[in-house]
This record gives sequence, C-alpha cells and structure tokens, in this order.
Amino acid sequence: MKLPVIKHLTQFIEDNDEDFVVETIETLEALTEVSSLKDEELDVIGELISNMYGAIEVNKMIQNGKPKKEAVNEFMQRVLGSIDK
Repeated sequence: MKLPVIKHLTQFIEDNDEDFVVETIETLEALTEVSSLKDEELDVIGELISNMYGAIEVNKMIQNGKPKKEAVNEFMQRVLGSIDK
C-alpha cells in the first residue's frame, strides 16, 4: 500500500463519491479474470485494488468523526502491524 495514493484516493472520495471507487474496484477485480494477464500486471492491479480499499476504510473513519490525518495514520499503523505479525 502506498500512503500518497491512499491520501489522494481519500480526497477523491471526499470530492466526488465513494461509489466511483467501489465501481472501479469491481472493474479491476473483473479484469483479474483475464487469463492472458502476466503476473506483473496482476500485481499492479492488486496493488491498485488494495489502495482503493484502504482509501474506503480511511474515508469510513473520517465519516465516523476522526480527523483525516489521524484516520490515515491509524490505518497505516494497522497495515504495518499486520505485516509485522
């Protein structure tokens, strides 16, 4: 996951609507079923999907009253914590 990407997507959700990101995730997930995709291409698609899910999660924290910076930091701490385990 890339923090700058998650921040940018979180801002996109705030400026537009979460539905755009959800629909993009669905589209990318459908693309993963293309049998001719190379592993590197699947990795890129997977990275994009995970960043989008991260932005949705951060947006939910913001909607529940957390300041944006705190929500992003808390989310990244959870991600880093799960990697360390």
